[in-house]
Amino acid sequence: MAIQLVTTAAQLRAESARLLRAKGGSSQGLVPTMGALHEGHAELARTAVEQNDVAVVSIFVNPLQFGEAVDLERYPRTLDADLALLDAVGVDLVFAPEVQEVYPGGEPLVRISAGPIAGKWEGASRPGHFDGALTVVAKLLHFGLPGASGGVELPAYRAYFGQKDAQQLALVQRMVADLNFPVQIVAVPIVRSADGLALSSRNRFLSAAEREAALVLSRALRLIEDRANANQPLDLESARALVESQPLVELDYFEVVDPLTLEPLAENCRDTPFRGEALAIIAATAGPVRLIDNVPLNS
Repeated sequence: MAIQLVTTAAQLRAESARLLRAKGGSSQGLVPTMGALHEGHAELARTAVEQNDVAVVSIFVNPLQFGEAVDLERYPRTLDADLALLDAVGVDLVFAPEVQEVYPGGEPLVRISAGPIAGKWEGASRPGHFDGALTVVAKLLHFGLPGASGGVELPAYRAYFGQKDAQQLALVQRMVADLNFPVQIVAVPIVRSADGLALSSRNRFLSAAEREAALVLSRALRLIEDRANANQPLDLESARALVESQPLVELDYFEVVDPLTLEPLAENCRDTPFRGEALAIIAATAGPVRLIDNVPLNS
């Protein structure tokens, strides 16, 4: 059956319910995206297809997440290519609403506050970004909530987010837990190109030289990961120096944090062997392009 495209919340509810009935399904998965899809998104969608009877992907470029109007306008819109990619991995339904459908009264007066975590790392460089991201994720999770499909039990409901956006993932998990959303958040590992660069819709804006230079991010993370796996001191300073030695790359932050709170580890393991669990996070610009990456550390 070919993939279906809907543009309103009412159509989404009706078609997802119809598909659940037709399949005798008991589970529905949602993958929220902003489009310009690549293999990382395909892996999110593939996981949703594998784990659910009905798989839905939303494509919506959320204006609340952009600090500058020029960034919003520049964000690539590639709906036809996105639909082809999602059809190939078996997605049932794509929800691609207009801005008026998601925000019918204009920008919402009431929004989700992402709290103190949102002021760190990415939030420090993009004030208000995570409030906008959580607000639209909350709306999309409500839009995608499956109804009863003929039985007494409501279908299981899961939503899929990539681990590359580690701060967003942590905030979505906390929002769902704190506000009792009836959805399971599933984290999907980062997908990388063969040379190690984390896949991103922003990569298309890198020149050949900038892309080559950007590989220093994943190399520095692998250096930290190898030391953690060997229970060695992490020596974060030398890993930072590796990034800073690349003239086309400007480092914003490179830190080892608690994977749940995103607070820097109290024990920084610079001079003592690494133990336990952590997350190494990095952000930098290569030319004009801001890139983020991370790697979980688990000795």
